[in-house]
Amino acid sequence: MAVLNKIRQRSLFLIIVIALALFSFVLADLFKSGSSFSSNSQNIVATVNGKDITREDFMQKVEAAQRQAGPDASSSQVINQVFEQEVRQAIMENQFEKLGISVEKDQMRDLLKTALASSPEFLNGAGLFDENKLNEYIANLKETSAEGYQGWINYEKSIAANALQQNYFNMVRAGLTATLKEGELEYKLDGNKVDIQFVQIPYSSIEDDEVKVSSSDVSDYIDKHKKQFEVKESRDIKFVQFNEVASTEDEKALKASLKDLLIDKVEYNDISKTDETVIGFLNTTNNESFVNNNSDIKFDKRFVFKSTLPTGVADSIFKLNEGQIYGPYNDNGYFKISKVIAVKQIPDSTKVRHILIPFIGSQSAGPEVTQTEAQAKITADSLLTVIKADRSKFPELVTEYSSDQGSVQNEGRYDWHPYNSMVPEFNDFEFEGSVGDLGVVKTIFGFHIIEIEGQKEKKRALQIGTLARKIESSEATIDRVFRDASNFEIAVEKKDFEAAAKEKNYMVRPVNGMKILDENIPGVGNQRPIVRWAFEDDAKVGDIKRFNITNGYVIAQLVAKHEEGLMSVEDAKATVIPIVRKEKKAELIRKRVSATSLEALAKAENTTVKTASDVNMKNPMITGVGREPLVVGAAFGLKEGKTSKLIEGSNGVYMIKVTKIKPAIKLDSYQAVANRVEQQKLNVVSSKLYNALKEVSDIEDNRAKNQIQ
Repeated sequence: MAVLNKIRQRSLFLIIVIALALFSFVLADLFKSGSSFSSNSQNIVATVNGKDITREDFMQKVEAAQRQAGPDASSSQVINQVFEQEVRQAIMENQFEKLGISVEKDQMRDLLKTALASSPEFLNGAGLFDENKLNEYIANLKETSAEGYQGWINYEKSIAANALQQNYFNMVRAGLTATLKEGELEYKLDGNKVDIQFVQIPYSSIEDDEVKVSSSDVSDYIDKHKKQFEVKESRDIKFVQFNEVASTEDEKALKASLKDLLIDKVEYNDISKTDETVIGFLNTTNNESFVNNNSDIKFDKRFVFKSTLPTGVADSIFKLNEGQIYGPYNDNGYFKISKVIAVKQIPDSTKVRHILIPFIGSQSAGPEVTQTEAQAKITADSLLTVIKADRSKFPELVTEYSSDQGSVQNEGRYDWHPYNSMVPEFNDFEFEGSVGDLGVVKTIFGFHIIEIEGQKEKKRALQIGTLARKIESSEATIDRVFRDASNFEIAVEKKDFEAAAKEKNYMVRPVNGMKILDENIPGVGNQRPIVRWAFEDDAKVGDIKRFNITNGYVIAQLVAKHEEGLMSVEDAKATVIPIVRKEKKAELIRKRVSATSLEALAKAENTTVKTASDVNMKNPMITGVGREPLVVGAAFGLKEGKTSKLIEGSNGVYMIKVTKIKPAIKLDSYQAVANRVEQQKLNVVSSKLYNALKEVSDIEDNRAKNQIQ
């Protein structure tokens, strides 16, 4: 229904048109391509199993997604999200075509009926889905709004795609079974147990300094395990950030300006040509107007409890009496001075029931709402009269008239809820009235007939007027930051980047392994321009560039360019050296060991023979040393009383002896275990099937070519 709600929204049409025009300009920059690419590559965002995702179609979907996501989502986030959706759709459609499955007209109607079964606009008087209302809705969209009708088509497509995918997944699930042999194996992996004796020679018994791992050792390991070390093209940069942060002087000036508002002042009036007294915050009686005219945060007339005040100043403010002030104090990026305007006792929570009568234009009013505001008020007043005469009629009137679906099932009731949970007008009525009060209240949602059913524990509450000034840099500070950034930019053209930063005590921040489609720079946030610059064809290692960021600047240097392929030896060292070192330690241990029994090995290594009971294959843990699957596997390959050769485990080199084999009790039937195995298989279909299909798909991703130009 989210799509349908979007289709019905028209009030922001002009804003959306302007936003899309600007967004299209951004996309044009993201997707424009240089002369080194063919026109075909410019027009194809990706090719998935031979199917092209065209630039035009892709951009339309990105624009729609951006419109739905709102201003908080960056263009890169939306592009990447839509790309993954399009790739998934192409992969799944390829499977649907191979199997010849589709959604036909009759099935589409059933799917829509299921999806829209609870939507009031498509229900008849009996509360049942009415296909005629749906047909009328679609026909009306087609006639009145091309955009709305296209939105509906897209909605139908998404419903169909979800149904096809569900059918496909169900077909795969239908083919997943577990045999009795699988059930027996699963049972034995858990139920078969052995008791062992063992001697462990930990790798830590050899100091790391005694084992040298060369660059060639790392290189050889990479060559033997190439798949593990395949990397995409990446860049390393470092940067110094210059932030426009308010200085101590700026903060002092802000505090002084707030304090200045407290006192009365005599000012000359150019119009009357006389001196006039301007009343300050301490003595004003029109607190709301004073706050709204002098504060960065508007006046809030609601009363507050101590628990809702800023933690650090709650005690100080809450003990004030009417007319007293506290501040200036720092809270959430503002300097504030608070004044207690009024004090009263307010219930901690209330319980009410209500009937909501919406009118045309009220918030959340659906297309079925036909009453004007005046008509809705008459209806609400009439219902109030009926209820005052007989309150027992309240539940049936809720069912017949209220449009608040969130409370209809509970006879219009909102159970115990705290102060300020509801919109202001509703909140004022339920907390400032008394139990048993009935009345009509208008809010943005329409007219509410409200009855207060209960109130709990009245507490002291304050109405507070707060003068707030955002803590921002002054023009002098902004100019100083600009000069500092400019001077550093000039300095690093002649000096080493690190050395120039050290002279000024600037922090140099490295960013390694930056990928071509990344957008976030640690500590700076969304900075696609920096990423694009680092991946430009003519960008050279050592290049320096200045970037404007929110409230400041970044001076960045390109440190390294890593091409797609195998990870470099330097980059792989952190991962590979511990592995190779462990292998070399195991080899050294093998060379020094000549013992063939546990006792002889323990004596030679100055350790003891240890025991572990009930070791099993399902959970290959050995008491005292941790997870050791290779060692446990070897134990199950030995006969009772036999001793193994040396085994290289995860935490050391081992010699083991099986002292007792404990077979699992034989079952008459392994069907129950087989059923569990089958369920385990079914459970992973949703999470692993698509990823498996994606892994074997041929995906040519052209986003990078389009975005970095």
